Amino acid sequence: MMMNTLKSDSDHYTIHPLKAILYIMKKLLIATDFSANAKHAAEYGYQLAKQLKAGIFLCNSITVPTEVPMAGMAVWPQDESVVLLDDSDEELKRLKKHLEHADHSDAFRPPVDYLNEAGTVRQTVNDAVFKQKVDMIIAGSHEPDGLGAFLLGNHAHELIEFCIKPLLIIPNTAEFTPIKKIAFATDFENPDDDLEQIYQLIDFARLLDAEILLTHIYDGSGHLAKFEKRIEKFLVEISNKANYPQIYYRIIKQDKIESGLNWLCEHSQIDMLAMVHRKHDFLDSILKGSHTKKMADHITIPLLVFPGK
Repeated sequence: MMMNTLKSDSDHYTIHPLKAILYIMKKLLIATDFSANAKHAAEYGYQLAKQLKAGIFLCNSITVPTEVPMAGMAVWPQDESVVLLDDSDEELKRLKKHLEHADHSDAFRPPVDYLNEAGTVRQTVNDAVFKQKVDMIIAGSHEPDGLGAFLLGNHAHELIEFCIKPLLIIPNTAEFTPIKKIAFATDFENPDDDLEQIYQLIDFARLLDAEILLTHIYDGSGHLAKFEKRIEKFLVEISNKANYPQIYYRIIKQDKIESGLNWLCEHSQIDMLAMVHRKHDFLDSILKGSHTKKMADHITIPLLVFPGK
């Protein structure tokens, strides 16, 4: 039997893989609010769909203010929701036409469809994911812009918190290049919690023929040799269920997780960072916050967020 090798900077582990299951990504949902960031994310998503040979589903949600006015605010006529939906439909048609007409290649052209509905962003997106059998959600990063950001909220954070499928956040600084190296951030403290998401990442990377770099931010505490044995066991378990040789790991010594991940993004020549977002209780979210949301606020390369269990 052919044997694959998982490599680190210092060690090689040899394991016997099982036969891989063929996985095909069929549809990407691109959430848009027609902002410049959202348009950039749609253009990136279109190019990614070409690489994956997947279809695209453009999605916009219309949030209609409540009928009961707050102090100092005017009542929003219910008929206005129809006007907003019609306007959204026209914007979606324009975005679809822009993506299709900007593609001058002879390669695969992703089929583009669209949907707009009244409701919250998370409700509209998750309903569309379920009904349209979407494999991945794509959205632009959030940039605060004063009063508009205060009223509308941070849609990227909302999707991170509530999306039911992997979410790819595209910063406005990220130009599309073929994805060849994806870093997956994990603490290896509870490796079983990350297995499901790593298998999903392997399926995604297989379609792109991309390397996966499992990364741990190490603060220097604990026994490193014992920790590396845990990593070895973790990697063997992964390889016993996925025939994918392009998996490596790296330990980065940094006191803070965000500092280590920032260093990784700047110095490791990765095309995408992947993380698992786990829900926290109210007190923990106030005191510590979410590492995923913090990275989403300033990262300069695409961030792939897997929902936790």
